Amino acid sequence: MFNRAVSRLSRKRPPSDIHSSDGSSSSSHQSPKSTDKWAASLENLLEDPEGVKRFREFLKKEFSEENVLFWLACEDFKKTQDKKQMQEKAKEIYMTFLSSKASSQVNVEGQSRLNEKILEEPHPLMFQKLQDQIFNLMKYDSYSRFLKSDLFLKHKRTEEEEEDPPDAQTAAKRASRIYNT
Repeated sequence: MFNRAVSRLSRKRPPSDIHSSDGSSSSSHQSPKSTDKWAASLENLLEDPEGVKRFREFLKKEFSEENVLFWLACEDFKKTQDKKQMQEKAKEIYMTFLSSKASSQVNVEGQSRLNEKILEEPHPLMFQKLQDQIFNLMKYDSYSRFLKSDLFLKHKRTEEEEEDPPDAQTAAKRASRIYNT
């Protein structure tokens, strides 16, 4: 019965979605370039380690790298299960980004109302409002500048050159001349 269900499912999928035995797709479609994904949304950029690296480089030049570092720390914090570890991470986030003495202080509303008491009973979403503020700040401010930056545009050009190397173009033109004479 299981084999029949699998057989039916595979018949309903278009051939381009069927994968070969090694797990790779047999489709001739190329996946979108990473820069295209990054340009589609800040969410896509933040899901890609290389995108985060490039965005951090850009923010460092703008003296606002702490924003993405705070956002990443909050994402990591939300995944923490152990209560003791959660307390340690909460304190680290607070001391690094939110305290008046923070080394990489982020600028968020309501920050003045935060104090160390909140660290005693941490919960996964305790920094969510602040994280959302920072996300929106990045999305509507630095992200749009990043997409226009030399750093992003250079990476995009490099990607395009790797995708369509000049040698391949030359070979195609030569073949065209040979067979179309």
